[in-house]
Amino acid sequence: MNCNICNTGDIHINGLEGPYTMVTIDGMPIVSGLSTVYGLSGIPNSLIDRIEIVKGPASSLYGSEAVGGLINIITKSPETAPLFFADVFSTSWLENNIDIGAKYKIGKAIQSLLGVNYYNYNNPIDNNNDDFTDVTLQDRISVFNKFSIKRKSEKELHFAGRFFYEDRWGGQMQWNKGFRGGDEVYGESIYTTRYELLGKYQLPVSENINASFSYTNHNQNSVYGDIFYLAKQEIAFGQLTWDKTFQNHDFLVGTAFRYQYYNDNTTATIQPEKTKISSFFIQDEIKFTESKSLLLGSRLDYNSIHGRIFTPRIAYKWKPTKNDIFRINAGTGFRVVNLFTEEHAALTGSREVIITEKLNPEKSYNLNLNYLKKFEIGNGIHSVMEFSSWFTHLKYKILPDYDTNPNQIIYSNLNGYSKTYGVTGNVELIFPFGLKTMVGFTALESKNSRNGIVTTSYFNGKIQCYLGNFL
Repeated sequence: MNCNICNTGDIHINGLEGPYTMVTIDGMPIVSGLSTVYGLSGIPNSLIDRIEIVKGPASSLYGSEAVGGLINIITKSPETAPLFFADVFSTSWLENNIDIGAKYKIGKAIQSLLGVNYYNYNNPIDNNNDDFTDVTLQDRISVFNKFSIKRKSEKELHFAGRFFYEDRWGGQMQWNKGFRGGDEVYGESIYTTRYELLGKYQLPVSENINASFSYTNHNQNSVYGDIFYLAKQEIAFGQLTWDKTFQNHDFLVGTAFRYQYYNDNTTATIQPEKTKISSFFIQDEIKFTESKSLLLGSRLDYNSIHGRIFTPRIAYKWKPTKNDIFRINAGTGFRVVNLFTEEHAALTGSREVIITEKLNPEKSYNLNLNYLKKFEIGNGIHSVMEFSSWFTHLKYKILPDYDTNPNQIIYSNLNGYSKTYGVTGNVELIFPFGLKTMVGFTALESKNSRNGIVTTSYFNGKIQCYLGNFL
């Protein structure tokens, strides 16, 4: 959670903020930029088959922006999805959520999967008596429809679309929409509208060649007190991949093109940003034995603004037993920062925002270690134990300077470096009668060096427990 008034949030991996995490749907880059902060919620649970998480750099296949990690949401196939699904709940705070899904046929060749999520919370509560809402009020709807077309060649062909709208606000208890954009009563109001399209077509050839595409259109209308943040982002993406297995090698070669349009009403955006990125990547997974494998990958992007970007990656996996897995991976990343998308708090205060230079993209170097062990305690009780450690070095990181002038927030590329390293561990216990518990810890240290002056921050401690029926 990034804001205690508007409750915008994102997902942090390896101690890095949400914009360093790439979120894809069926491998297509859907959630990035504006939507990293504002549009992450509302994916209907009824459509999700599984979620894959890659900690650390995943640059070869998914692009250099996957610095902290990757979250790939894989949707269900219409052929195997249930005929109807519904999940409805309400809470004592009058939070209401409806999640429904259904599949249907169009003729003999087309199967479709429809999912709808609706969430509403419209009950202002101020239990701590600070005259501000404790929880942001929200009215959100998301509609997702996926089509799968049966071909004579039995090759894949599917496409999907999603519409998302959200109206959220938080602030003083007296606030209502009549005060939106004024300074009489303070409130933060965010309207979000998104359209998404994605698809995959397997070419009718003997080789495994796939063409994929995605398109997103994101419109943002946000107000922080009497300050408006109006932004629009469009991303069009196309990719062609060839997957070839030869002896103990699994080759993946591909090319991609991405067009991005971004514009907002802030002083940081003098004119709309139009970026074209052409990419070529190659990846080879070498399987030495049943227990040992090595992944080598490299990606070359050409950014129409920033030029050539080379991001290599290496990963090693060792599975000494069926219940033990060791992983190590390293790579590089490259990320263009949309300043006010990610630092919208700069719009909420009385300080003047100063940008002293043209901001360069951030570059990263990453190293990650992971160990996972599964074992059975007895009486049907299973346990999963996982430990991870990471190191990230960022160059040209963009950090706000609040100290030079108390009336200003000064933004510039860091004249120095930023380092984040830490360790995390989790132990899960899964009982045969449906109880699952997890206890974990995280300890990390972050260092920023600006003009020879080093500042350090720490974070440690988390405990989680889940109770439910896990089948």
